[in-house]
Amino acid sequence: MHMLMKNARAFRQRAAAQAEEFGRLADGQSPQAMFITCSDSRVIPSLITGARPGELFELRTAGSILPEHDPDRHSSEAATIEYAVEVLGVADIVVCGHSHCGAVGAMVRREDLSAVPAVRGWLESASPPPHFADTSSPAIAQAVQHHVLRQLRRLGDYPCVARRAADGRLRLHGWFYEIDTGAVLVHGSHDDAFLPL
Repeated sequence: MHMLMKNARAFRQRAAAQAEEFGRLADGQSPQAMFITCSDSRVIPSLITGARPGELFELRTAGSILPEHDPDRHSSEAATIEYAVEVLGVADIVVCGHSHCGAVGAMVRREDLSAVPAVRGWLESASPPPHFADTSSPAIAQAVQHHVLRQLRRLGDYPCVARRAADGRLRLHGWFYEIDTGAVLVHGSHDDAFLPL
């Protein structure tokens, strides 16, 4: 924590050296895209994409899980999506899963999560996990990629997303990030496969 605090103190000096850029950020935001990904500390959207401050509107959840759209239940995730689409007018939304995902691994391996009931409940909200023959691989790439597509379908059920996607103002993307290599794979609808970016 000491190093994080030291870097936070030094950040002000670095920001002062870029006063014009940071001054513009104070006037408001106009991000290019929304980036939905896992809370995992190894997944850093701005590092993966090279985005500068103000270019990505991020939503991070355990396992990149999005709750099903429910007009009678307001959630932080739904509010963040609605704000990005209706207020900020993002043109693209990326749902990015990653290799070595503990959340997806716990789901497909049916791990006992009784010691962490909030985690168990959140993962159960992702709907029943698919069965995969090879759950021994720590990367569990196939399971995560399937999970990303499921979350994209959920995202498409949000009325604001469905409306803007239907009229061409919003594009949805499924990505898979390999932690150990840094590679990014993108889902191609014509191949129905994740291919290198």
